[in-house]
Amino acid sequence: MNKLFSPQDMVSAGMCIGCGSCVAQAPPSEAQMQFDAYGQLKPQGATRWLRAKTESFSRTCPFSPASQNEDQLARELFPTAGEHDTAIGCFQNAYVGYVAEAEYRMQGSSGGMVSWVATELMREGLVDGVAHVVASEDPQKEGRYFHYRISRTEAEVCAGAKSRYYPIELSQVLKLIRETPGRYAVVGIPCFIKAVHLLREEDAVLRERIRFTLGLFCGHMKSARFVESFAWQMQVPAGEIAQVDYRQKDPTRPANWYKARLTLCDGRTVDKDWWHLADGDWGAGFFMNQACNFCDDVVAETADISFGDAWVEPYASDGKGTNVVVVRSPIVAEMVTSALQAGRLQLEAVDSNFIARTQAAGLRQRREGLAYRLGWRGWDLQPRKRVAPDAQGPASQRKLIYRLRYFISVWSHRVFRLAHRLQMPQLYVRWARLAGAVYHGLAYHRGKLGEMAKRFRLK
Repeated sequence: MNKLFSPQDMVSAGMCIGCGSCVAQAPPSEAQMQFDAYGQLKPQGATRWLRAKTESFSRTCPFSPASQNEDQLARELFPTAGEHDTAIGCFQNAYVGYVAEAEYRMQGSSGGMVSWVATELMREGLVDGVAHVVASEDPQKEGRYFHYRISRTEAEVCAGAKSRYYPIELSQVLKLIRETPGRYAVVGIPCFIKAVHLLREEDAVLRERIRFTLGLFCGHMKSARFVESFAWQMQVPAGEIAQVDYRQKDPTRPANWYKARLTLCDGRTVDKDWWHLADGDWGAGFFMNQACNFCDDVVAETADISFGDAWVEPYASDGKGTNVVVVRSPIVAEMVTSALQAGRLQLEAVDSNFIARTQAAGLRQRREGLAYRLGWRGWDLQPRKRVAPDAQGPASQRKLIYRLRYFISVWSHRVFRLAHRLQMPQLYVRWARLAGAVYHGLAYHRGKLGEMAKRFRLK
């Protein structure tokens, strides 16, 4: 048997994504998920539980070195998948497009495919409920802006449309599924879907009740402080925010021109384009969860079907939004094919190379970048990933970018916490602008640092 790991081991080593899979296995009185000082969800509980080293936990934590990897899980889950690619895993079909019926496309951040598939599974009688993320009705009272719930109607599913760049955990909804007979689909980011499958391997009830998984392509998990940073930069009190829309859709603008909107308790709204935010460059890694630096799954390789944004032209400029879709389950593949033939979906078949091109930056971070980070010394816990450690492989400029991105991901939490304690928002905002300028200089050759990088030909 591999070495056993406890929740405390994973948290201490920075390998805890906060999915709550460990808490889902604990008695309610023993543990729960709570926000830490950096606005990230972490397991909290009795010392004896946190330090308990069990075989079950070691096998079910998605970042545990003792758990199965995505390739191993996918081989068991999708034995009939006819295609395999190192970037996107095994699959049956891949598409680019959007939902042609109703208002699914306009209601979602992208092409509307996630909500459509979830509701179609219910319409076809394949599931009784869908576990997905929705906005909290009273976030100031609940202490969080989003949470998982089980929806049982089309209207309830559609209410959960749009992207949520916010810490979420699965423990309570998994306990509810365990307590309530029925058939369920679970929507989640790659590591959460992996955690669900690992738990299904251990728990016969979850294995019988969770019938489908819908995966969301993922760049990284943000902390809850990202919302507070929005508030600081839009000059509104964080304590008065009632709703957060990370990607306000505008059909007249390119899809990749993100605009964040905050709705306040008095009904007023404020918004700002991401490129005007000090920490609005996604690739720089502000508020990234440390575990994301050790993830190698961008496209939810263990999900029955997974969805992302088509970040290549001409789709990236279409403000209505366009999905890329990877189908692995034969049942879901048949459902999508039938709807496509009926004209309910507007999809075009593509190959794995197309899917990979739409996620090129994320895949580079999770393949070459991950191999480089694994080659660094001093990790408290060495994860086992599908890429080998390689501290020398990347070119000089890429090494600097990976180092800087890691620095930003770590120090954005610390500087924001200091600024919050001192009640000095500009301390963080100015630091973020400086860090962002350095990142832009190295990554995009912008500004004075960019000119220096070009002059010295960093490659």
